[in-house]
Amino acid sequence: MFFILDGWNLLYDDSAVNCPGRYFDIKKMIVGYMTLPRNKSRRVTLDDVATRARVSAVTASRVLRKPEMVSADLRARVDSAVRELAYIPNQLASALASSHTGRIGVIVPSLTNGVFGDYLRALHDVFVPAGFQVLVLNSHYLAGREEKAIATMLGQFPEAMILAGVDQTMQARKSLQQAGIPVVQTMEMTDDPIDINIGLSQREAGYAAARHLFDLGHRHVGQISAPHDARSRQRLEGYLQAVSEFGATPMLASTEDPCTVPLGGELLTELLTRWPKVTGIFCGNDNLALGALFECQRRGIRVPQDLSIMGFNDLEVSACAFPSLSTIAVPRYEMARRAAEIILEITRGTGNRPKERQIDLGFRLIARESTGKAQTSA
Repeated sequence: MFFILDGWNLLYDDSAVNCPGRYFDIKKMIVGYMTLPRNKSRRVTLDDVATRARVSAVTASRVLRKPEMVSADLRARVDSAVRELAYIPNQLASALASSHTGRIGVIVPSLTNGVFGDYLRALHDVFVPAGFQVLVLNSHYLAGREEKAIATMLGQFPEAMILAGVDQTMQARKSLQQAGIPVVQTMEMTDDPIDINIGLSQREAGYAAARHLFDLGHRHVGQISAPHDARSRQRLEGYLQAVSEFGATPMLASTEDPCTVPLGGELLTELLTRWPKVTGIFCGNDNLALGALFECQRRGIRVPQDLSIMGFNDLEVSACAFPSLSTIAVPRYEMARRAAEIILEITRGTGNRPKERQIDLGFRLIARESTGKAQTSA
């Protein structure tokens, strides 16, 4: 569908439904719009509350901001007016008048990936009781969208920003540095943090996952990943390091498509088609590992007797799968909790940043039932 302006006429062509082009008279459309009935309702203001409660606007403001400093009768009158008028305070005006907006900006690459459930829960567990609002935007694993999301969030005057990832664009880094607020980059480590960095070495974790399979005697070890974002690439580098150390051949299947459980089965099929001798597979995350596990069950491939499967992230469902999924546990809740506590200390506590600006929380390898010793030497 597209619109083309032709003088005072507008040509509208909806090619999606194969409709012929039609002309609309712009002048008539404008006049028609101007004569439309207007909604006479307006936003209720603090003055309206004060009038209803029979107090001054200054008094009404004091009641709402510091209710403990006024009498019970006065508080009841203003509260009653607020309820009757359904008054919502203008938080933007308050934000412009004070550096304490009570807002924390958070950018994550996905709102559907279960990895970020614990992460966001930790932020709410810390910030909400402290009186903060947690504002979340989704970057969809795209650097350009993250840059726009950061600009949008900074326009909301947050007191701090928390980012999942460290590979922001130069423009985004510049915007964050000039904002003059605490910035915490999480989920991975970087040698050049914008401000504070809390995470783990994704490369070392990927190496540990692949090394686990090699240590079990597997020599034909494959790797699947999706999407191919910065953290996936670092895990892949860890896998390739292990492959090199054991003199093995890299066996890879990946896609830029969003990660789903069914995609794990598709990538496993691609991997086995190209390398039928694979006996171990390192999956870039647990969703892919679960998809690979289900595909094995459909094909009658025994796990781990015929194929060992290693995941990453330790989602809650991974321990409940059958067989239970071996994986790398990432301290997502702890990571977000530490980020929130540091921000509270800076914005509402001593104002001091931590002595260590780079905090590596590490990872944990969990060997469950989906990985086992290789049955034959390769």
